[in-house]
Amino acid sequence: MNIGQLLAPERVSRTGEISSKKRVLETLSEMLSTSQPDLSSGEIFESLISRERLGSTGLGHGVAIPHGRVAGVKNAVAALIKLERGVDYDAPDREPVDLLFALLVPQESTDEHLEILATLARMFADPSTLASLRSADDGETLLDQVRHWDGNGDGATP
Repeated sequence: MNIGQLLAPERVSRTGEISSKKRVLETLSEMLSTSQPDLSSGEIFESLISRERLGSTGLGHGVAIPHGRVAGVKNAVAALIKLERGVDYDAPDREPVDLLFALLVPQESTDEHLEILATLARMFADPSTLASLRSADDGETLLDQVRHWDGNGDGATP
């Protein structure tokens, strides 16, 4: 699976202006709503925050994957933010989170949802991939890094 296909340039950002978990989830919801004309950013936020109430989607090492299954979503879609300064995200290692990959999938897509999460976990477990993403200067570079990740956990390809 090419994770980059879930993203679009308007849903990838590098920013330093967000200082809380709630605000970053709101921002991701706004970004995701650009691809979902039948859903408001508020509905998307509620899906993401409901999942967070079950337990943090922070993976550790400064990464979180907020996600949700939502009625009305036809295809999996994602947004990616790289924060200049990490936010407290209740991650298992208690480290601030600066890389967030938000995912929405159709309500009935349990298998696809799990497959994408597993792929993302592999991608974000690779130290060289994390370093490449963190060194990206802008959203376009972030998107290129994700699109060129080879999917085998071996990091981004040149």
